[in-house]
Amino acid sequence: MNRPLLWVPLGLFAIFFAIVAAGLTRPKDNIVESKMVGKSIPEFVLPAAIEQRPALRSTDLATGKPQLLNIFASWCVPCIAEAPQLLALERAGATINGVASRDTPADIANFLNRWGNPYQRIGTDERSIVQLELGSSGVPETFVIDGKGVIVHQHIGDIREEDVPKLLQMLKEAE
Repeated sequence: MNRPLLWVPLGLFAIFFAIVAAGLTRPKDNIVESKMVGKSIPEFVLPAAIEQRPALRSTDLATGKPQLLNIFASWCVPCIAEAPQLLALERAGATINGVASRDTPADIANFLNRWGNPYQRIGTDERSIVQLELGSSGVPETFVIDGKGVIVHQHIGDIREEDVPKLLQMLKEAE
């Protein structure tokens, strides 16, 4: 038997180990950013998600005043985690509108009764059509919209306490 051939399996294992180690030290970025940032919000009309808040249309987001558009769902655990921050943003004067993704009116009402309702308007997006048009890849996601209806920032994931001042600053700069 040829002695150099005995080293081939060890060499193949070393190459495999190097590839795995490189993948672990430089993980792939799985965040999908919207291509809509810098563009006008797409036209849409969503029915009201609950009786206590009006429906949501794209024209409601181009009123001359910057605002937040939050995509959420009652079944979303990170949406629960961000609820206190949305209420803090509302208390600080931010206008927040919501898009309830793949949800029912009863579940949305229960969610808002339990965790608070910072939204001026809430539209229901039963098939996530508007969510996809915005370039959103999941819930929760929040978009900063300037007064002309242009998306100026996308916040992917739940809003944390340290994000509140940043979002308030972005709203101020979007005026």
